Amino acid sequence: MTEDPTWAAPCPHGAVDAVVPVPGSKSLTNRWLVLAALADGPSTLRRPLRSRDTEAMVGALTRLGTEVDTSSDEVWTVRPAPRLRGDVDVDCGQAGTVMRFVPPVAALADGPVRFDGHPSARSRPVGPVLKALRDLGVGVEDSGRGTLPYTVRGRGGVRGGAVEVDASASSQFVTALLLAGARFDDGLTLVHTGSALPSGTHLEMTVQVLRSVGVDVTRPAGGTWRVEPGPVHAFDVAVEPDLSSAAPFLALAAVTGGTITVPGWPARTTQPGDQMRGVLTAMGATSSLGEDGLTVRGRVGGALHGADLDLSQIGELTPVVASLAVLASSPSRLRGVAHLRGHETDRLAALVTEITRLGGLARETDDGLVVEPAPLHGARLRTYHDHRMAMFAAVVGAAVRGVEVEDVATADKTFPGFDRVWERAVGVGRTVAP
Repeated sequence: MTEDPTWAAPCPHGAVDAVVPVPGSKSLTNRWLVLAALADGPSTLRRPLRSRDTEAMVGALTRLGTEVDTSSDEVWTVRPAPRLRGDVDVDCGQAGTVMRFVPPVAALADGPVRFDGHPSARSRPVGPVLKALRDLGVGVEDSGRGTLPYTVRGRGGVRGGAVEVDASASSQFVTALLLAGARFDDGLTLVHTGSALPSGTHLEMTVQVLRSVGVDVTRPAGGTWRVEPGPVHAFDVAVEPDLSSAAPFLALAAVTGGTITVPGWPARTTQPGDQMRGVLTAMGATSSLGEDGLTVRGRVGGALHGADLDLSQIGELTPVVASLAVLASSPSRLRGVAHLRGHETDRLAALVTEITRLGGLARETDDGLVVEPAPLHGARLRTYHDHRMAMFAAVVGAAVRGVEVEDVATADKTFPGFDRVWERAVGVGRTVAP
């Protein structure tokens, strides 16, 4: 972690050329951890992500009685509790997956589970998950806020059955209930009632991991999921690299006209970060997937052009895509991401503020951003306790001299040591950045 709270973003003199391994997927690590806590025996996670978000998940599940051995960075073992423990406090930190995925697990505990987290997390919506638990007969106390802090009054089991959820603000509301549904007495039939469902690729990921551990989950109709009651089988799994954490490095190749290779890129995946390849192609870079991994090459001089992009299923990539848009030679429109107003910060407002601080032109729309080309200059950029905003600032700083970043260490939320890996990728030749 950087000691100085302000980080001078390195700006290379020419094209970068680096191999950059990235750590394990946060989304997959935290899903596997939840399932391991609900499984019928000990489970093993290989090459998991160790970060603030995953450590918060380990802490939450440990409070509920799960034994998680994280002494090795390469292999974590998880032993589920014979009976999940109540009358405990859970610190969610800033992790949306903890504040949303763990309450349905806590409903299976033998007493009340009290949730709170970082002050910046107390505005993030959790209400649809809490309402669904109430509708399933679980006691929940949140003073009507639908946000942290709240208490889930576990009674050792949940009857389950049918429930409606408006997941327009986050697909995590659906995932949270699906992950625990097999442990409900009658399983779970979940119907999404909202007008939109963002980040559908994350729901495909959830269904895939559930089926891989023997859970019977089906889609009887659009917007409906059925999880049959039954065991969650213990497992031994290798966690894929985090493709969303790779996105700023791929963007680095594009903005410098260089080459970046990310080893271990899966040939098939449900991670939304895989769709960064299409974004880069639309804006002028090229990519190829081979035995060495995914390689992205930018145009000579880092020339980029704007694009009209629907990011509704890959909203977490928006800050990095916005960094490309602000450096492009023609306007860009980023659509389908109104839900980003409820993330670690209001990401749309934050992006407009920081782009404006750089001298750029950006404005919010109902569901996204419009970014237009303008002369840029160095500036001190804020990150708002948001790891994706730190990555936005790093990419811009690779093309605009004089960019300083406040609290770049917030990127440790999903990519420990991000600033050091970035410096090595930017500052040296063909180097593997561990």
